[in-house]
Amino acid sequence: MTVADPLLEWATGSGRHALAAVAFLALLAILVAATRGGSWAQRPAGQRRRPEHSGISGNPYLSTVTAGAAVVGVGLTIFAFLALKILAGDSALREADQAFSEALGASLSPLARQTFGLLTHLGDTSTLTVLCLVVAIFLVAAGHHRLAVGWVVALAGNGAINQGLKHLVGRARPLLPAGGGIESGYSFPSGHSSGTTVAFGMLAYLAFRLLPARWHGTAWLTALALTVTVGASRAFLQVHFASDVLAGFASGTVWLALCVTGLELLRRRAS
Repeated sequence: MTVADPLLEWATGSGRHALAAVAFLALLAILVAATRGGSWAQRPAGQRRRPEHSGISGNPYLSTVTAGAAVVGVGLTIFAFLALKILAGDSALREADQAFSEALGASLSPLARQTFGLLTHLGDTSTLTVLCLVVAIFLVAAGHHRLAVGWVVALAGNGAINQGLKHLVGRARPLLPAGGGIESGYSFPSGHSSGTTVAFGMLAYLAFRLLPARWHGTAWLTALALTVTVGASRAFLQVHFASDVLAGFASGTVWLALCVTGLELLRRRAS
């Protein structure tokens, strides 16, 4: 038995049960988010209040930079590992991706495919562009000019970064079976995965900045559920390999962490 054999077995088994796993995680996040606001509201006000400038050695700047650097480091490690494997033509990863995709195609019902075909549009470039404009206009009208600039830079910057990474790696898309989705362009990393990671993550951050504390947990968990669902839809529709989706999550998280860290440093400096 070669090293790749257990990986292929794992990929095939994961593909058969991926729909149930994603549905469970998304529903769990939504259910927790739905009850999170109530749990915060029931707490005494003193317990909900957190020190504004707590951090490593009492330095708010150091704590913000450390947290951001940790997230960036993990995301870069995951992305670099996958990208180097693909650029090196690693056969084990390629075969595992193909086995996972084929198992998904065999286990996915027509109804599930249609459902994910609708959900995946949440990550379309046109959808995110409209969302970017609407939120930016709202922030400017509300007087949050710094947040508006950060929001636009986050979404527009991620789009440019994703296109650059796609052309750098130059990975072809999966060979589509009959009934599969139709997409053009390179496959790695998934633009829908990185785009929704940044867009919904930034929306959760805006909720953290602008909404009462009882809604913070709801915002983060809802963003997580939507991001995972849209990213998974790309693999379910077989327009991306699983490693493309994972790399999209990783690259999007890196850029999101950089944008949020920058905005937090500006906020702390202003306060």
